[in-house]
Amino acid sequence: MATDLHQRLRAARTTAPSYPEVGATRGGRLPDGYAHLRRRVHLGHGPEVLERAGRYVLGWGSQSGTGFAVFPGGPARDGETVLLRLRLPGTHWPRLVIPCRVVWTVDEPDRIGFAYGTLPGHPECGEEAFLVSMDAEGEVWFEVTAFSRLSAWYARLGRPVALLCQYLAIERYLVAVSAHVGR
Repeated sequence: MATDLHQRLRAARTTAPSYPEVGATRGGRLPDGYAHLRRRVHLGHGPEVLERAGRYVLGWGSQSGTGFAVFPGGPARDGETVLLRLRLPGTHWPRLVIPCRVVWTVDEPDRIGFAYGTLPGHPECGEEAFLVSMDAEGEVWFEVTAFSRLSAWYARLGRPVALLCQYLAIERYLVAVSAHVGR
């Protein structure tokens, strides 16, 4: 399995993102032609909460906290290609292997996070951002922003299930980060 993952990772590194609007989650307006999703949760108050949640997010904690394995491990870095792996619940099927590329990161006194975009072989086409921020009053928030459309035949065939899975994954990201900071 490890050899297969290394081969798949090498192949994914040679590809370009499967959508033209790379980095669009960094700005305010998401591109037309995609489904948009924004969800946020309050995490607490103060720089300690920001730092703790931000390090967890940069370490792929929101993904690993929801059942995804990230290969290779380590913190998210600009331009890094990763494979997200997920075994479908209740099956003995091999894990779904999902290639992604980190398209931006931020590590500032009031914002910590990153976004990844889809690569060929991902069931969707688009981008997801994971951002922990602290407002002027010191309140800390975790927000997931995404734009996507289904691209794999199996995702398009099972469109309602695929959309539900995306929504549930984002809700689980919010829960994982909240649980990590003790909310």
